Amino acid sequence: MKSVNRRDFLKLSGTSLIGLTLGSVALRANAQEQLQADDPSAKALNYTAASTVDGAKCNNCMYIQGADGAQHRPCAIFPNKLVNANGWCSAWVKRPG
Repeated sequence: MKSVNRRDFLKLSGTSLIGLTLGSVALRANAQEQLQADDPSAKALNYTAASTVDGAKCNNCMYIQGADGAQHRPCAIFPNKLVNANGWCSAWVKRPG
C-alpha cells in the first residue's frame, strides 16, 4: 500500500471539500422555480403541495435538500425545482436517523 504524504493528503482533502461545497451551492442556485402540479414529472410521481399521507412530507424525505425550516427547498427527484416542504410524491422515502 502506498503511503500518502501530508502535502498530498491536504491537497486531496481541500479539493474534495471545495468540490462538495461548490456542487451543493450550484444545485441550490439552479433550483429557483417552484414545482407546479401540472409539471409532467410532478404528474408522473403524483406530487402534491400538501401531503395527505400521515407522517410523510417532503421535509422528512431523504431526497430533500437545502436548509431545514425553509418552506420551499430543492429536491433530488425534481432537478432545478423547489418543492413545498409540506408536499409529498410517490418517490417519498423516510430520511434515515
